[in-house]
Amino acid sequence: ARRGSVALPAALVRWGGLVGGRWVETPATFPVQDPASGEELGRVADCGVAEAREAVRAAHEAGAAWARLPAKERSVRLRRWYELMLENKDELARIITAENGKPLKEAQGEILYSASFLEWFAEEARRVYGDVIPASGKDRRILVLKQPVGVAAIITPWNFPSAMITRKVGAALAAGCTVVVKPAEDTPLSALALGELANQAGIPAGVYNVVPCSRQQTPAVGEVLCTDPLVSKISFTGSTATGKILLKHAAGTVKRVSMELGGHAPFIAFDSADVDRAVAGALASKYRNSGQTCVCTNRFLVQKGIHDKFVEKFAKAIEKELHVGSGFDAKTTQGPLINEKAVEKVERHVSDAVSQGASIVTGGKRHSLGKNFFEPTLLSNVTTKMLCTQEETFGPLAPVIKFETEEEAIAIANAANVGLAGYFYSRDPAQIWRVAEQLEVGMVGVNEGIISAVESPFGGVKESGLGREGSKYGIDEYLEIKYVCFGGL
Repeated sequence: ARRGSVALPAALVRWGGLVGGRWVETPATFPVQDPASGEELGRVADCGVAEAREAVRAAHEAGAAWARLPAKERSVRLRRWYELMLENKDELARIITAENGKPLKEAQGEILYSASFLEWFAEEARRVYGDVIPASGKDRRILVLKQPVGVAAIITPWNFPSAMITRKVGAALAAGCTVVVKPAEDTPLSALALGELANQAGIPAGVYNVVPCSRQQTPAVGEVLCTDPLVSKISFTGSTATGKILLKHAAGTVKRVSMELGGHAPFIAFDSADVDRAVAGALASKYRNSGQTCVCTNRFLVQKGIHDKFVEKFAKAIEKELHVGSGFDAKTTQGPLINEKAVEKVERHVSDAVSQGASIVTGGKRHSLGKNFFEPTLLSNVTTKMLCTQEETFGPLAPVIKFETEEEAIAIANAANVGLAGYFYSRDPAQIWRVAEQLEVGMVGVNEGIISAVESPFGGVKESGLGREGSKYGIDEYLEIKYVCFGGL
């Protein structure tokens, strides 16, 4: 299917919602745009309150049969879904690049990462173990069962439109839950393509539902998913502000919640660091997906002994290794930002920093390619009073703060009210232990700029969220513990 200048894989592109195994059209539609060109890719069904409630009912009705399936059967279906993702990886990646803008190579990497969660949780489905606890009385036995929580509402962001779904849905389905997915309005096509493959994989009707909707419908649909009594669990990835709204809605019916919210990641380079490795890690951590990830570094803290050398080498690496362009261009490492509002935020952060004395080392303005492109930017002489160090930029801006002591760096890093990821570079073993333990974040990269992995627990502390995703802990978010006292023996 060709829309504008972008050819989409017709076999996987769907424009309707997926409810109870059926593709659902609605009277109203909303546009999905290519952020690189601004062209409309097509129009997707604008699901509202009625469709959301219908999807919840479909998930609820499918739940009992799915939960009763032997774990091995659920595992086989998830494994087949994983295999189909691999068979269609290039087509799925093209969909991501078309609606999200990230470079095709990054999109291909996301698909492999996304599929790995289905593989992982297909295996974890068969490892949901209960317990037998020694009782204090000889005439009873104490049993502990783990059972699926029920219908899970899955609300996902645009920056990883495939991986953020499978990381949640893989765990939910493995546990025996059914799901209703509300994808971001900017990137619904990836969620719908996964639905097509779920159908092909033999995931029963109603187990995986998708209700795409416009920005205007999102508050009402989100409220339905958080308040409907048939929904037992909410899993959300997005901003802290939106997460707080959803938590308030979910409180009315005391739902289980998982929240992976905003980050403000510090990256500390100590004098003891290998500067070249630190620069390579900084480049990877900051500029992946043009700085639009929740674990991207947002604040660089560099100790005075290596500060000048780090900034010089970082600037050279940015200018040499980063190439701005359409995600479909093989040379591109930096695609467009998701929309013009995102670009305006980066501009505002740069302008504020410069007005307070920061220096632009490289970049600093919109790119000539179009309104959604911004130059990879490096700032020095940055202070903690500037906006770019007080709030998450979510764009290709790297502000560098010079510090003197380890204690100072930790204090600056921990001053934020969020704590998702943190990174630091050091070759001092004692310092590594001290800093890793003291950073107030859920995930720490030590001499590493990329830390996400299917085997690792993903999540934050403070206002960065609740719960963990991926790893052996991820499936627990979708399980209830039931105590059974078996007496009269």
